[in-house]
Amino acid sequence: MSIFGSMKTAVSGMNAQANRLSTVADNIANVNTTGYKAVSTSFSSLVLPSSGGNYNSGGVQSSVRQAVSDQGDISYTTSGTDLAISGDGFFIVQGADGTPVLTRAGDFQKDDEGNLVNAAGFQLMGYSYDSGSPAVVVNGFDGLVPVNVSQDGLTAIASTSGVFKGNLDSNANIPVAPATAPSANLATTTADTKKVSMVAYDRLGNKVMYDFYFTKTSVAAAPPPAPPATAATWEVAMFRNANAAVGGTTSFPYTAGGAVGTGTLTFDANGKMTSSGAVNIADTVTGQTIAMDFSGLTQLGAAFAGTGTPNGQAATPVKDVTIDGDGIVYAKYEDGSTKPLYRIPLANVASPDKLTLMSGNVYSANGQSGVTVTGFPQTNGLGTIKSGALEGSNVDLAGELTEMIESQRSYTANSKVFQTGSDIMDVLVNLKR
Repeated sequence: MSIFGSMKTAVSGMNAQANRLSTVADNIANVNTTGYKAVSTSFSSLVLPSSGGNYNSGGVQSSVRQAVSDQGDISYTTSGTDLAISGDGFFIVQGADGTPVLTRAGDFQKDDEGNLVNAAGFQLMGYSYDSGSPAVVVNGFDGLVPVNVSQDGLTAIASTSGVFKGNLDSNANIPVAPATAPSANLATTTADTKKVSMVAYDRLGNKVMYDFYFTKTSVAAAPPPAPPATAATWEVAMFRNANAAVGGTTSFPYTAGGAVGTGTLTFDANGKMTSSGAVNIADTVTGQTIAMDFSGLTQLGAAFAGTGTPNGQAATPVKDVTIDGDGIVYAKYEDGSTKPLYRIPLANVASPDKLTLMSGNVYSANGQSGVTVTGFPQTNGLGTIKSGALEGSNVDLAGELTEMIESQRSYTANSKVFQTGSDIMDVLVNLKR
């Protein structure tokens, strides 16, 4: 047995308890840090070989463990840009050096450029809708850009497509002659022609209203003794509302060239459309082509009803920005319309507790954590994004205070071992006197 060995063992015990006290200090200091994950110290023994009746004391080794995968409590706030993750996953953020890292700290606010930045100064990253609905890059961070929610300026988007859904009354009277159909642009339209209007937008965001006329033009014959056939053909004719006739009892005839689009819609005996339902509006005034989709129409024994939903947007300012559970960032405009701007992905690794902790409450992947896999919220096991909420620290303050007391007692006990070894050395030295 070595007296020096016992003293070194006591020193390793004091060092281990000092590490334990350091993790306790970190946890207590960050008990109110958004998204902070508690760290703890675990111990393992170091054994030296012994022979005969002699025992060689070894020591103790400490290692730090992270509770990254433990969910913190979620509390709600009054800021729509505060984000919390309920479930697995991390926000992808980047610092001043442009390197993407992971975090659970979602206390984001707009900086002077409109980018969402958390309290540690990391920018939130997402996929832009500038080129259409984004697709996720599952094995990397390519395509991610800073999420910018600046509300300055006006935005105008020209209409390029539209969808019209509803029902055409199968009980409409005898089909009209082509000469009296709305496409002829004469003041002879019958009462069975149904009209509805829809607003679209030109390139400058101005509203352009179009009048739609639906007229039954033919009915399929059914040989006796079959019941009366209900299969039919309808004409849809579209005009610029601004070109309608002024005065009188009808909008016909429209000026400036008549119809801006006509098409034929066919239905089977069950009232289902058998044609494609695709009809274009070719507006020579605005220079736009709007691809209309009428495939959602039916021909059933019910009153005429319809609604149109074109794309595009008037020249209106952004009033607010909202974020839903799927991570889609919407701009809400003054006229009540919304437009998707970004989609926020989440990232995860096979072993979150093995991630490398960095300053700013962020993490980076390493060989022990596994590779980073990116996906959209609520897919592939990833959690949900909650807007107007924050995930708190998962530190148990009462437990940390208990750990602190235990660490102090253990450190004191190890110091007593060291002191006792030192006293024995004094006895040995004094034997010579």
